[in-house]
Amino acid sequence: MKVVKYPSNQDWKTLTKRPEIARNELDTIVSAILKNVKTNKDQALLEYAQKFDGVKLTNLSVSENEISEAITLVSEGLKAAINIAKNNIEKFHISQKDNVEIIETTPGVQCWRKSLPIEKVGLYIPGGTAPLFSTILMLGVPATLAGCKEIILCSPPNKEGKIHPAILYTANLIGITKIYKSGGAQAIAAMAYGTESVPQVYKIFGPGNQFVTKAKELVQLNGTAIDMPAGPSEVLVIADETSIPEFVAADLLSQAEHGVDSQVILLSDNEQIIEAITVEIVKQLAELPRVDIAKQALTNSSAIVFETISDCIKFSNDYAPEHLILASEKADNWLNNITDAGSVFIGNYSCESAGDYASGTNHTLPTNGYAKNYSGVSLDSFVKKVTFQKLTKQGIQNIGPAIELMAEAEELFAHKNAVTLRLKENV
Repeated sequence: MKVVKYPSNQDWKTLTKRPEIARNELDTIVSAILKNVKTNKDQALLEYAQKFDGVKLTNLSVSENEISEAITLVSEGLKAAINIAKNNIEKFHISQKDNVEIIETTPGVQCWRKSLPIEKVGLYIPGGTAPLFSTILMLGVPATLAGCKEIILCSPPNKEGKIHPAILYTANLIGITKIYKSGGAQAIAAMAYGTESVPQVYKIFGPGNQFVTKAKELVQLNGTAIDMPAGPSEVLVIADETSIPEFVAADLLSQAEHGVDSQVILLSDNEQIIEAITVEIVKQLAELPRVDIAKQALTNSSAIVFETISDCIKFSNDYAPEHLILASEKADNWLNNITDAGSVFIGNYSCESAGDYASGTNHTLPTNGYAKNYSGVSLDSFVKKVTFQKLTKQGIQNIGPAIELMAEAEELFAHKNAVTLRLKENV
């Protein structure tokens, strides 16, 4: 993790860069996978399972027996923990439901907006180096609350042809029964185009590696909606003299262990705090099972010393992190200046892991600077907002002449005539 001291404003653009990948080669590889699945459907998925997952499958669907067996393999302690998280996520997301309010814009003209569920959604759940069963809660709970009629789930199988038991337990807990053994870009293709086994969906959700991310980007161009553009996981921590170095180090490493292309950024106005946190990182890193992954991620990462906390916040807003931790006893005083972040964690005890699992907020968040113009997943992500309007005879009389004039000015005379006929009928 490189340390940068008091950079000039001209250096900020370089310091906010994320790790880059070979995009041209990635486009070619993923485009070929999408085309193959679109053409050959299940057969392509079975071939990719053998090629990438090292397993020869005969069936892509997860059976009821496999789900029942998985439930018995999950410890009671983990089941209880998952239920705590589920309850908190439900509480937070159910509060996001809209109340329909009818607005009379003019006498006789009523307008309102209603949230209607996206009928078919697909959830992608990574299951490789880390089986992210918590993501099922983050996606499945709001999808269920929104009333999505068909929720399907894809996750890669292991070499025995099975999906991780905690993934199957969590899916079953929420009520997701259409589960398929497919991972990577090929799973995204299956949900976007449909195969003999995997139903086609209208919107795809979920994190993944660079191949999954690219596949989502490409299928979006062909009409399948996605949750948001995304990239590798990231965290930015702003620390001052009141922060606790061992806590900050743990938070930075919790993101570094996600993947070799993850990035962590530490900002402070205090060189001594940076040094203390760096010492803690070295100490804690040695104890991590995923030490090699975390070490590689740290090579993409920086600790930066600024003159003031105000400069730290300005840099953070420019970076627009997926996760922003304000590791300070003074954090509440900084909130009004935060403008760009996926999710914010306030104070020394608000670890990013809480948002990842059980505080109630959603952990599916914009990365790679997209927090400047995208929100994280919420109940709104699983609905479309439909507007309604109802005009009475009085209503068309009140606004009809204005519509006629506007339509004529735009030389859209059929538009004008649709109003004129109604006004004449009212005479």
